Amino acid sequence: MNKRLFNTSLLAGMLASLGLGSSALAQAYPTKPLRVVVPQPPGGGFDVVGRLLADRLGKALGQGAVVENRPGSGTLVGTDLVAKAAPDGYTLLVGSVSNLALNPGLYRNLPYDSLRDFEPVGLAVAYSYTLVARKDLPFNNLRELMAYAKANPKKLSFASGGSGSGQHVLAAALWNLTGVDVVHVPYRGAQAAYQDLLGGRVDVFFDLSPTARPQVEAGNLKALAVSGSTRLPFHPEVPTLAEAGVANIELESWFGLFAPAKTPPELLERLRTELLRIVQAPDLVETFRKAGGKPLALSTDQAKALVKRDVDRWSKITRDLDIKPE
Repeated sequence: MNKRLFNTSLLAGMLASLGLGSSALAQAYPTKPLRVVVPQPPGGGFDVVGRLLADRLGKALGQGAVVENRPGSGTLVGTDLVAKAAPDGYTLLVGSVSNLALNPGLYRNLPYDSLRDFEPVGLAVAYSYTLVARKDLPFNNLRELMAYAKANPKKLSFASGGSGSGQHVLAAALWNLTGVDVVHVPYRGAQAAYQDLLGGRVDVFFDLSPTARPQVEAGNLKALAVSGSTRLPFHPEVPTLAEAGVANIELESWFGLFAPAKTPPELLERLRTELLRIVQAPDLVETFRKAGGKPLALSTDQAKALVKRDVDRWSKITRDLDIKPE
């Protein structure tokens, strides 16, 4: 038996023998720092949100939290690590559309089950993606890009932060729906993709809007479209994919914290109570909004329903379009 799981079980047994209930176990927790696993390299959306939440949750619980970046095979390595971790309340996952809703449709033998192996602690924020192009690409809108791609198969390339990432699947879905052939160039995280995009070695990139924003505002890249249902306040001139008239597709990537299944309910309740208080804090809400995010403060049932909706929806889309993680 895992040592931490044994210790938690032993503590529960000791408290029970003393006539103390589950509330006493929750009050004794935590006795050491939490581990928050980010399944991608530093610098991207997973990492930014993960560090914001880990810092505040660790302080709220009085023991701190250590962020651990565990990239590999897209987002599989870090996500599977948490799925198989001891359900003792000390290991949490930064979960998103990418690793929980997209992967089930991308991988035939996924080593974890997004709905069975995780319990949502809470969702914090949702972001659109922005399709950005290198600044010297001779197209000023998405229609022009698509017309060229249709007439010139495999002449354009698109970056992603890894095969099977949201950046990959959203772009692949767009190319499939519009019948164009654009070459996929996967990288290990968004920062590596930006290096080649800025250097002119790759043509376009669908990245989370907050991390794409500084490059667009600096004039380093062109913004062609956003993936959400509405335009973004800081890029009001950039149309949505639906407004661009090329495909009726929409995706927003939510982020939150997830615990391994079978984590004791009293520990989950403690984590959920603290995280909900954190995501409702006015300063954090403002931080997310300034970055172009949509703050989320959902009940546990609402979070579960949202996750299940996107697992069902995007698993079907990726299978129907035969999108592969490569």
